[in-house]
Amino acid sequence: MNHKLAALLAVAALAVHSPQNAAADEAATAPAAKIDVPAGTYTLEKAHASLVFRLNHLGFSNYTAQFTKFDAKLQFDPANPGAAAITVTVDPRSLELVNPPPGFTAELLGEHWLDTARFPEITYRSTGVDVTGPRTMRIHGTLTLHGVTRPVDLEATFNGGYAGHPMDPHARIGFSAHGTFKRSEFGIAFGIPAPGTTMGVSDEVQTFIETEFSGPAWQGAATQPSAAEKAPSKAPSKAPSKVK
Repeated sequence: MNHKLAALLAVAALAVHSPQNAAADEAATAPAAKIDVPAGTYTLEKAHASLVFRLNHLGFSNYTAQFTKFDAKLQFDPANPGAAAITVTVDPRSLELVNPPPGFTAELLGEHWLDTARFPEITYRSTGVDVTGPRTMRIHGTLTLHGVTRPVDLEATFNGGYAGHPMDPHARIGFSAHGTFKRSEFGIAFGIPAPGTTMGVSDEVQTFIETEFSGPAWQGAATQPSAAEKAPSKAPSKAPSKVK
């Protein structure tokens, strides 16, 4: 066998069995992380959530904006994360831009883009969940945008949670998620660059989601001492003895 060919084959074998690849294989088959939270209905904690999206502008930057009014409801069982189900509603009129030029926000809400007068709501509903790692999952779902409903997947990471806390007597869990879709598939094709150019705004939309959810009441709250019980007790004052 040619010595150079043998060397190449040896390098390829090492790459296949490298520690990095072994770690990746181990992560893919690792059991799900233990999550000490109760099963039940979880509602979005809006003060700790964000919905950001990005589109490429002229090939020079990734223009970033967000929606500030949205809600979500999650059914979650830590013993069976693959059965999770989520429903999200977004008010597109809550679009918030950074330093928009005069009239730009109204333009994006108008008929060439979101057309919020005709389509005042965006929704996302999960249709299934694939567990991809100890704390990761792929959410399959349908996005309804601009009057069109199409499948869109999200890659999600479970960030942690607890069953409750003396300062937060409900279960709490947090997720990060991201996904992409083509706006042209939802009937929003205005400004997409001509083939072979970047003169315009990209068809691909990137979404980034950060969430915390509040869940069932903390069972441990009943075992926590009340404020009165925590207060230090005052020993009865001793009556002064009589002077003889």
